[in-house]
Amino acid sequence: MRIRGVLINKDKSVWAGLTQIFGIGKNTAMTILKEMQINYDKKVRDITQNEEDKIREFIEKRLKTEGDLRLEISRNIKRLKEISSYRGDRHSRNLPARGQRTKTNARTKRGKKVTIGSGRKKSLEKT
Repeated sequence: MRIRGVLINKDKSVWAGLTQIFGIGKNTAMTILKEMQINYDKKVRDITQNEEDKIREFIEKRLKTEGDLRLEISRNIKRLKEISSYRGDRHSRNLPARGQRTKTNARTKRGKKVTIGSGRKKSLEKT
């Protein structure tokens, strides 16, 4: 099954397969299946063509996913940078933007730890 350019694994249950699409989490997947009256425990390979078309149509008409969502997020971040907001500044400096501490932690956002020496070189030679 392919939705919005994403090939969904046939061995997974339907709700888990839908979460492979960027912008659809567990709650959204469950809501979609409840509205379409499809059992969420059903495997993707057991979905009929009619049910697949219903799901695809629902997602394409009502939800912003994959490329459209990524584009909107990047535009929002770019706008924050242009207006020089605090959050935009944090994005520019590649630091956490939601108030997390950075003295410790935040390694995934800041990158690998860099150890800084004392600042002076010890001389091994005698003059």
